[in-house]
Formats: sequence, structure tokens, C-alpha cells
Amino acid sequence: MKRKSGNSSKGCLKVNWVTMPEDIEFFEFPDPRSANREGVVAVGGLVNPGWVYSAYQQGIFPWPIEFEEEMVTAWCSPDPRAVFQWEDLHLPRRLRRKLRAGRFRVTSDQAFDAVINACSGPRMIDGVEEIGTWITSEMMAAYKRLHTMGKVHSVEVWLDDQLVGGLYGVAFGGIFAGESMFRRVSDASKIGLCVLLKHLHTQGFALMDIQQMTSHCAALGAKMVNRDYYLGILERTLTAPVEFGVVDSESYSW
Repeated sequence: MKRKSGNSSKGCLKVNWVTMPEDIEFFEFPDPRSANREGVVAVGGLVNPGWVYSAYQQGIFPWPIEFEEEMVTAWCSPDPRAVFQWEDLHLPRRLRRKLRAGRFRVTSDQAFDAVINACSGPRMIDGVEEIGTWITSEMMAAYKRLHTMGKVHSVEVWLDDQLVGGLYGVAFGGIFAGESMFRRVSDASKIGLCVLLKHLHTQGFALMDIQQMTSHCAALGAKMVNRDYYLGILERTLTAPVEFGVVDSESYSW
């Protein structure tokens, strides 16, 4: 693994080792505050459940990049980064009406493989079709394994018993990191995201990390925060007794 040059004026992030599942090993990354201007902390290494889950607990996430004409894994901690915090959430009237209508049903962990497979294929991002994907076969295998360990979760959006949207992400301490979403009908992914945000707040999570801003997330109240602010919340909530639980859209009023 190649470390990227950078200066760190603070000590390394303290990590709670006991949050790792029993059958995977913790890997200590360089201090996230040592990231370069692009937010890259390190390049290369292994893409397995241990490295991936260790990274999130240190404020870092994997992201494939092209380097010297080949795809390699960058381990990133951007500054700033996009997050949802509950006091800033805004639900547009149009979405609220759709949620009240009850046409969509939102669940969790009912079709994880279908969700991550859909996220890895062609999909619409801010109205533009995205053909390529950052979800490599190695990453998919790591997230699927972490899902079986209860660390990665999916949210499914159903219409007439058909999967029409969804997202997945990683839960660690009091933070949930949303990784990718998809939709097959208008507003399906937004419906899933709105229900998830309400669920995370109810469960006691401190924030939802979305890493990069999109216009859809900005419209719902996502904000950019600096790295030190994010790492401070991560350190304070890493040992929080928060459970992801079960998402059920029918249990919420809008």
C-alpha cells in the first residue's frame, strides 16, 4: 500500500478495536488527516471485509481510481465531505405527499444482492445515466460478506411487489455511510432515502455520511462539513450502542 504525502497536526484517530466482527482482523490506516488535496490517504492494498470495515471506523472509505492506466483502490477521507444531520433535513411537499399516499413500501435487508447488483449497473444520477460503476467485483464481495455479518444493510423500495429502487450502506457506531442507490421509477430512490433518514434518526444515529454531494441530497438538506468535525463525531459515537434495526415505512407518519 502506498501512502500519500501530507502533514498531520493532530494525533492519529483513536479506534475502538472491539467493534470488529470476530472473524475479521482490524487494519490500521494512516491518519485520515494526512490525506492529500484530493482526500486520498493511501492507494492499493487489500479490498476485503477487514480492510473495508476498518477504513470506515477511521473516517476512510474505498474508491477505485485510474492510476498509470490501471484501476487501483484509493482509500479516501475528503475534506469537506457531505453528510445528513437531522436538524437540517428538509422534506419537499411533493415527496411528503408521495410518502403519505403509501404507494411505495420500504423495507430493509430483504433483497441485498438485488440492490447492490442494481447499484453496480447502469443507473440515473441527477438525471444523467451513469454507465460505468465504482463497485468492483472485489468491493461487491466485501460488502456482501459484511452484510452477512450485520455491518452492511440494504434498503428496498417496492411498488406492487416489484423492486423499483433502493440503496445500501455501512453502519458503524453512531454513523451510517450511504454507498450507492438506484431507481427504476421516478422518485423511488428519494422515497427510500427519506424513510432511511427518519429511521436512522429514530434509532439514535448521529448522522448519515454520503461522502459526495448531489443536487438531490442537497435539496433534502445535506450539508458539507470539514474533516475534523466529522472525525470528532466519529470518535464520540464509535462505541455508541446503536442498532440499525428494521426499516418499515408503514410504521412512520408523514
